[in-house]
Amino acid sequence: MRGKREYGDYQTPLDFAEKVCIYLKNNRYIRPSAVVEPTCGIGSFIQSSLVFNAEEYYGIEINPDYCKICKKNIQDDRVKIINSDFFSYSSKALIKNKSQVLVIGNPPWVTNSTLSVLGSDNLPIKGNFKRLKGMEAITGTSNFDICEYIILQLIREYRDSNTVISMLCKTSVARNVFKELKRNYINFEVCDILEFDASKVFGINASACILLIQLSDRPVSSDVCNVYDFEAPVTAKSQFGYLNGQFYSKFDSSTEYFDGRCCFEWRQGVKHDCSKVMELSLRDERLENGKKESVEIEADYIFPLMKSSMFKAPVIHNFSKFVIVTQRKAREETEHLEHEVPKTWRYLNENIELFENRKSSIYRGAPPFSMFGVGEYSYSQYKVGVSGFYKQPMFSVLYSEDKKPVMTDDTSYFICFNSYDMAYVAMLLLNSAKVQMFLKSIAFLDAKRPYTKKVLERIDFEKIVKRLSLDELSQTEQELQLNPYVTDGMYCDFKAMVGTGQLSFA
Repeated sequence: MRGKREYGDYQTPLDFAEKVCIYLKNNRYIRPSAVVEPTCGIGSFIQSSLVFNAEEYYGIEINPDYCKICKKNIQDDRVKIINSDFFSYSSKALIKNKSQVLVIGNPPWVTNSTLSVLGSDNLPIKGNFKRLKGMEAITGTSNFDICEYIILQLIREYRDSNTVISMLCKTSVARNVFKELKRNYINFEVCDILEFDASKVFGINASACILLIQLSDRPVSSDVCNVYDFEAPVTAKSQFGYLNGQFYSKFDSSTEYFDGRCCFEWRQGVKHDCSKVMELSLRDERLENGKKESVEIEADYIFPLMKSSMFKAPVIHNFSKFVIVTQRKAREETEHLEHEVPKTWRYLNENIELFENRKSSIYRGAPPFSMFGVGEYSYSQYKVGVSGFYKQPMFSVLYSEDKKPVMTDDTSYFICFNSYDMAYVAMLLLNSAKVQMFLKSIAFLDAKRPYTKKVLERIDFEKIVKRLSLDELSQTEQELQLNPYVTDGMYCDFKAMVGTGQLSFA
């Protein structure tokens, strides 16, 4: 089982591979002189692609047992199966007739971090292959699908040619590839997605597609990627792409209304990677940690906690979950806790092994019991937060009756305010029908985390307050089943705050 997981091994059923190849031949009129399957597995695509009657076929596969199966199942002198690691092999160098090459297949559906956890050596050469900067380069943003890496390497290898690349992958990978095509000025005639039911084909729950790219040897590209249903691929069911330099998940008449730059800074919640120790639940008037142990420590560094799954109401001020926050800013020294809160210090040290076993490189060289996602903003009394995971985002005003700042976890995002009234107006604006529609035009709802910092940063409150009336805010109150509270004076104050740039706790 570890081997299959390690190699992201989802072998393509032969009948599905045949269906894909017939579609490419009959519907896309692809007539390759050579076919390459870069991670060919048991050879379903190589075998199915014989329908093209190409002059030469090459399958590259790291697993020697799969190579034997390929050679046994495909009795054709044009087919060459090569037992090698794709990451260190150039398929283009093999091909004799390069008039049109079809690169087809189903690369591993696994991330580089998963392979690292498994201790696998089936990894590409370490490197910041997307040229990320700062914290993005050392945290989760730099985690990537091996499938994506393979497709992008193939694009680089075959760029400025008429090669067709047809790959099975997660839909999120396909979207990332389209962005990289545009970002790196790759010439291409077509970039289309054909969605299929991965539960039927592979028995897994994932949004999946056939990514079809027609590279070009002339300077041409498209700002739009068409999305089809593979079961009915005649007409595109949707499009995504770029409009005036901005990326949209779908286009409609209101797409650009609220797009711009958010005047408030969206922050991510606290990250500690030690939930069994740091997160506490209130049970029968006592605090209990994730190990079901009763915890008796000072209250000074204990704060109400909003987990991503808890964003279910527009105003939240009662909490049963809490978190220990050891710092006011990242990499701040923690030794002072020993004297200020000795019980807390002792409790943390009793569990120091769990902290030392945290795998993320962001803790390397940091003071004991360090956290990330902390700053002065974390201690704002009023926040408007949202879960990154929900398909239908619920923006919530967060505050605690005892005046303690409310913390969120690192899968949530928030903006800060000094007053409840300003936070309340912001919450209504964000939950209004028009803003919700706009958000759906810039977020991909099939993504694991549809709403990220990059998505939320595009909400332009200056544009919103110019288009939304007080009546629409009152309507939003009714839809959220809130008692009437918003007033014209509150809304005017919010508009003035946004308009002058004098933001509360920005």
